[in-house]
Amino acid sequence: MLDFLNKLPLKIIYRAFAPTIYKTLFNSQPLLDLGVCILIAGIDEAGRGPCVGPMVIAVSCIEKNNEEKLAEIGVKDSKMLSAGERERQFAEIVKVVREFSFVKVDAAEIDALRDRKSLNEVEAMRIGGLLNGLKTKPELVYVDSPDPISSNFARRIRKYINFETIIKAEHKADANYLIVGAASIIAKVERDNSIRELEKEYGIIGSGYPHDELTITFLKKYLHQYNQLPVIARKSWLTTQRILDGKLQKRITNWGTE
Repeated sequence: MLDFLNKLPLKIIYRAFAPTIYKTLFNSQPLLDLGVCILIAGIDEAGRGPCVGPMVIAVSCIEKNNEEKLAEIGVKDSKMLSAGERERQFAEIVKVVREFSFVKVDAAEIDALRDRKSLNEVEAMRIGGLLNGLKTKPELVYVDSPDPISSNFARRIRKYINFETIIKAEHKADANYLIVGAASIIAKVERDNSIRELEKEYGIIGSGYPHDELTITFLKKYLHQYNQLPVIARKSWLTTQRILDGKLQKRITNWGTE
């Protein structure tokens, strides 16, 4: 009986085994008690807010009955971990998850897409692409939601996936679900790696966040030297627009005193 259940799509099992299973889906325990193997996925991003560098979105997948392995590693929201601890956990996470993947959305792509789409829509599009690219599709997906109304973000993602699954978008999912915490660590480590690679070409650029003085200094110096912002800067961001406006205002002031 259990072998037969494992061969059925999870959606059919839900419909066949009464509403009580569906109502308790998100803790997965009823299906685990039946011996059904559930593949879950977690999704999170790093670098959504910076004015420099890419946004990295990651997905990680694991069988629900193996999720405890992530707890043994010490997985939690990447923001609660030091850079060194994230690196350590990353190396362990990729060994225990069933599958993982990530995508980097660079500054130029973000600017181009934001001409006609919100950043939430851009993120949902790329999440859909990640999920469609998985070798084995998860029955249940947890997502850290940037949308004030989490259910709206789940609906956005659903437009871009080509298979049936259940999506649970939730605020602070990276702190509430181990598999999302794992995705947050993967995304953050890959984002940090990207920044290090960019610094090989551009020199010190800081974290890329608007509050980072190193980042603001880098942008202003680059603009002064080359009379334009670097391609790694998000020109649709208010921070970069203010820097450009400051440059223009300085030119006008200087012209008026000549």
